[in-house]
Amino acid sequence: MSQDNKVKTSESSPPAPSKTRKSLPVLDPSGDYYYWWLNTMVFPVMYNLVIIVCRACFPDLQHSYLVAWLVLDYTSDLLYLLDIVARFHTGFLEQGILVVDRGQIASRYVRTWSFVLDLASLVPTDLTYLRLGPHTPTLRLNRFLRVPRLFEAFDRTETRTAYPNAFRIAKLMIYIFVVIHWNSCLYFALSRYLGFGRDAWVYPDPVQPGFERLRRQYLYSFYFSTLILTTVGDTPLPAREEEYLFMVGDFLLAVMGFATIMGSMSSVIYNMNTADAAFYPDHALVKKYMKLQHVNRRLERRVIDWYQHLQINKKMTNEVAILQHLPERLRAEVAVSVHLPTLSRVQIFQNCEASLLEELVLKLQPQTYSPGEYVCRKGDIGREMYIIREGQLAVVADDGVTQYAVLGAGLYFGEISIINIKGNMSGNRRTANIKSLGYSDLFCLSKEDLREVLSEYPQAQAVMEEKGREILLKMNKLDVNAEAAEIALQEATESRLRRLDEQLDELQTKFARLLAELESSALKIAYRIEKLEWETREWPMPEGLADADEEEEPGEGTSKTEVGRAGQKGASGSKWSSLFPKIHTSK
Repeated sequence: MSQDNKVKTSESSPPAPSKTRKSLPVLDPSGDYYYWWLNTMVFPVMYNLVIIVCRACFPDLQHSYLVAWLVLDYTSDLLYLLDIVARFHTGFLEQGILVVDRGQIASRYVRTWSFVLDLASLVPTDLTYLRLGPHTPTLRLNRFLRVPRLFEAFDRTETRTAYPNAFRIAKLMIYIFVVIHWNSCLYFALSRYLGFGRDAWVYPDPVQPGFERLRRQYLYSFYFSTLILTTVGDTPLPAREEEYLFMVGDFLLAVMGFATIMGSMSSVIYNMNTADAAFYPDHALVKKYMKLQHVNRRLERRVIDWYQHLQINKKMTNEVAILQHLPERLRAEVAVSVHLPTLSRVQIFQNCEASLLEELVLKLQPQTYSPGEYVCRKGDIGREMYIIREGQLAVVADDGVTQYAVLGAGLYFGEISIINIKGNMSGNRRTANIKSLGYSDLFCLSKEDLREVLSEYPQAQAVMEEKGREILLKMNKLDVNAEAAEIALQEATESRLRRLDEQLDELQTKFARLLAELESSALKIAYRIEKLEWETREWPMPEGLADADEEEEPGEGTSKTEVGRAGQKGASGSKWSSLFPKIHTSK
């Protein structure tokens, strides 16, 4: 009994909590942590890329700061090792889903060339210091194999930064600096190999005052390399074969670098022009058109000022074209985050469904009006409503001077004209003159766009019409009698339409029955005919008719058609005699 209780107790008791070991989280390759780790890896890679070759070519630099170099070397090696650990904890996308299983991540990483290069960059070549001494930094050249991480960090930064063109120029300048830096180091090493001061081309003899300093050595080499690679200024003529080969190589590198710089700068300028063309309308075509059509200077000045206002104040009038490449839902979210607060201020749109407001936000068209320009005039047909985003507009008299009211940011007008409210005394006509006092930014919502959206939201349409009716009642512009007449007429029309639909359904039903009866009759007749044909094929030919056929053989003057007719007549006679045997018998 006690043994059973022990067993039951052991089965029912929860398992003891095991000590779970905290493991590093899996990094998302598109996340912020991975991005900042890439930016961290820029420093050790750039350190090895710039300093190692400099220490190898300038011995004084290596001997003077040996302890600092050793500390920085092994700090960069530690970051290299941590980078491999980060690689083993960086997920990847498979079928669009982030894989976080460390086994799959490790299996995928070790099968790539990146793993081989990462391991090769950490081969402990420094152990050779024990034999050759610590003043041989060229043993660390395998650290250059981590340069792909530098390129990856630059690519990620270019996609994330708000100024990609400026970053491209900065990246190009970094590449140019690295190339000139390497070339200057090689120039100094070649000068030391050939002998300082042997001719005018190599570095001067350090015995001369000022040329023994390390800073002067590097700056002179950097200046000389810049002259060669940029082909700017006069350089001493080479005197030896090694010097000729160095100059030829530098000239070829300069040609390739010049082409690269020109291509990169052209790409940056083209991207900037393309961005400007996408954000702001092209005013060159409009200016040329006005010049060809001899538009008066005052109007031409207004058009130019309007374009200038757009570019100076960063106003955009074609947001739909700019966001057209985004997915629909993402485009809607961007538009909602930018314009939804403005749309929510409109009274008839308050308390509407969120999905309806999202649809309407995508239909908003930004417009910019110049000072003194009329947005609408009294008596115009209202096909759109306006929401003031920025600026001031005045309600003016017909003379355009007398102001009745001033509308500011957040207000709206013309909302009643885009909703078909029964009994509206003003119809779809504008009831006031709206004029822009300065530069005004408005949102425009057309009647067609609103109707298209409301067709999917009938309940919201009814709510908006009721709100518009309340507004017209407050303004004393709603004819109740006319509204009742329109409602009665609409109900009568709907009743007639329902009766016509019912009659049409009855006619369709009758017609379907007639078609079914006709098809049934046709099938029965076809079946009877087929049955008769099969029965007539089994009837024997009468003897008298066979003897008559033998005696009346066709002569020479008898035609084939007569023979055929006689045969048909005999056959038909036999058929009818067999069909009606009683008649033949009675005769």
